[in-house]
This record gives sequence, structure tokens and C-alpha cells, in this order.
Amino acid sequence: MSLVLYGHPFSSYTQKALIALYENNTPFEFRCLGPDTPQHSADWLRLWPLGKFPVLLDGERSIAETSIIIEYLQLAHGGPLRLLPTEPMAALDVRFLDRFFDLHVMSPVQHAVSGALTGDATKRRDGLETAVEKLERAYAWLEGHLADRLWAAGEDFTLADCAAAPSLFYADWTHRISDVYPVLRAYRRRLLARPSFARAVDEARPYRPLFPLGAPDRD
Repeated sequence: MSLVLYGHPFSSYTQKALIALYENNTPFEFRCLGPDTPQHSADWLRLWPLGKFPVLLDGERSIAETSIIIEYLQLAHGGPLRLLPTEPMAALDVRFLDRFFDLHVMSPVQHAVSGALTGDATKRRDGLETAVEKLERAYAWLEGHLADRLWAAGEDFTLADCAAAPSLFYADWTHRISDVYPVLRAYRRRLLARPSFARAVDEARPYRPLFPLGAPDRD
């Protein structure tokens, strides 16, 4: 049985998993979750009742949480590109950066999005203000961290970059990465040019009107 990924193309965490799959040309079936595919939603919720996606199905085994999915793919369906280094301390660095992008970049974006989805103007404003404050701190740290680096952890594209690509994509939509951060802006451009992420971005284009903060006419 081939691998099956349950998710949605516009979801940042689904994109994170898709990047890993595309990087190694791993065969899989994508099952999009939405109102037009209730059969997929029912199967997905049986696999992971917490209602978060993506979820990977490999035969009788299901794997939740995107970082774990990517590590599982390396262990069970490894390809030519290793997304987690073999050397333990280097792997720890990659895992830290993966957590940084999920917790300190993507989480503030989700906070702003959640505020906007309430339809309440005050909650929208407060959510965005909190996100801007946290994203500015993250941008400043990344500007220094990424100096003289091609990718997040160095010369090799890793799990950390799988996390960074959708996180910075939506973060820039939420709070523009200003010219004060030229290193970070250049890194985001490299991520957008990476074929695996470019493919994920293109597949999500039809859903851009769903972005509750308003999708900019770029990228």
C-alpha cells in the first residue's frame, strides 16, 4: 500500500510535510480535507481524533505531527536527501530550528489568523498586534542566525527549512519582513525558489482568498 497524506494544500503544516515528500520524490497519495471530500475527513478523524492535520498513513500505521512525519519518512522511506543529519549534535541543532520556526514564527501567525477569524474587530486588532511583536523578535534573531548560511542549519537543506518555508511565507503576509532584515528576506526568496516549496505554493494558489488577513498580490 502506498503512503497516504491527509491535509489541505493551503495549510502551512501540510506544506511542510509536502516539501519533505517532494524533496525525495517519495510516491504518495494526497487526500485533501474539505467540504467536498467528507469521506476523507471521516477517515482522517478516525486516524487522529484530535482533528489536526496533516496525518500520514503507511499501511496500518498512522503518524501525526509534521516534524514526526518527516523524521518517520527518513527512517521508513528514506531518499537521497537526508533531512535530519546523522551526527547527533547536528541533528539537535536542526530540531531546535524546526521548533523555532513552528513555535516562534508560525504560532504568532496562527494567533493573528485566529483573531481575524472571529469576525470581531477588537480581537482581530489585538491578535495582529501580538503577532507583530513576536514576529519582530523572531525576525531579528533570524537575521543574525542566518548570516553566512545558505539554509537554516548551514549548507544543507533540512527539516528546519521544511518548517521555515511555509512559516516565513505566511509570516510575511501577516507582518511584512522589512528591509531592515535583508538576510532574512533573501533566505525567504531562496525558499520560494526551491522546487519542492514552489510546487506546494502553486498547489495552494486557488485557496488564497481564504486567508483571513487578506492575501497580498505577490509570491
